[in-house]
Amino acid sequence: MEHLSISIWSLVLLIAVALAFDFMNGFHDGANSISTIVATGALTPKQAVLFAAAFNFVALWVFQLKVAATIGKGTVDPAFVDHYVIFGALMGALAWNIITWYYGIPSSSSHALVGGLVGATVVKAGGLAPIMWSGFGKILLFIIISPLVGFFIGGMLMVLVAWAFRNKSPHQASSWFRYGQLFAAGAYSLGHGGNDAQKTIGIIWLLMITAGISTADVATLPMWVVYSCYGAIAWGTYLGGWRIVKTMGSKITKLNAVSGSCASMGGAISLGLATLGGIPVSTTHTITGAIVGVGTAQDVKAVRWALTFNLVVAWVLTIPASGLIAALFWYVGRSFL
Repeated sequence: MEHLSISIWSLVLLIAVALAFDFMNGFHDGANSISTIVATGALTPKQAVLFAAAFNFVALWVFQLKVAATIGKGTVDPAFVDHYVIFGALMGALAWNIITWYYGIPSSSSHALVGGLVGATVVKAGGLAPIMWSGFGKILLFIIISPLVGFFIGGMLMVLVAWAFRNKSPHQASSWFRYGQLFAAGAYSLGHGGNDAQKTIGIIWLLMITAGISTADVATLPMWVVYSCYGAIAWGTYLGGWRIVKTMGSKITKLNAVSGSCASMGGAISLGLATLGGIPVSTTHTITGAIVGVGTAQDVKAVRWALTFNLVVAWVLTIPASGLIAALFWYVGRSFL
């Protein structure tokens, strides 16, 4: 692969943009981590974001960098990637995140990044040749699989809990889950940090590979990249995406201590399995699927299906929309970088 001729200032600028995206990822998707515990009153909003941010950062020591490897060398052929492609990918993802945050739509930051990377690479190559379908196809497949897994696990946990506490009053059951939901939300935040921070690590790693200052061997990835990405997503989570909290915490279905715990744990288990398998899934999709599964297990009518359908439409649009925006920014980068 031919290494890039890129100035140190352009490299620094692109890493800064990548960390800005990582921050926005936490800001945008932080609502997924805290919506259940805020909606149920387990923690105040300020306590909740600090709680989630801490677990986002702790994930650094829990998960291996398998997701980063998928993003860094398993989505598009690095031979086609240059700093203009990285710029377009990051700006496309950032723009889509800002648009969806403004309208309170819990879309996927992960898929916005993947869509941006693919869109910018395809417009540079003038075709689909750079796409590595083994990795990108897996990501597309999990747009369907991850919410279904969240739905199934969340719903099953709700059914199991209902059976286990069948002889208890709602008040007694809630008292058991007063602290249990904190454990579940902490586990979810751990999965969120482990899966999502690694996507930005993968982008920076890809940039460094194409610039010739790193290789495809994970041992050559500097630790400052890892710490910076986990720190940025934790900071973004701490500041919180409040427009999306309301959608996730109360508009899809009404949550209490019991159902909120089951939803968070369902999302956490789904994310943990995906991260261990190196699959860059959407944290938004998994927690939404778990919330819908919990609501359905209680009463199908308890779920606002029209809103859920609108969310699914936004999910489907994320990759092509961010890809189109990224393609436009690729042209901008060619002119100004």
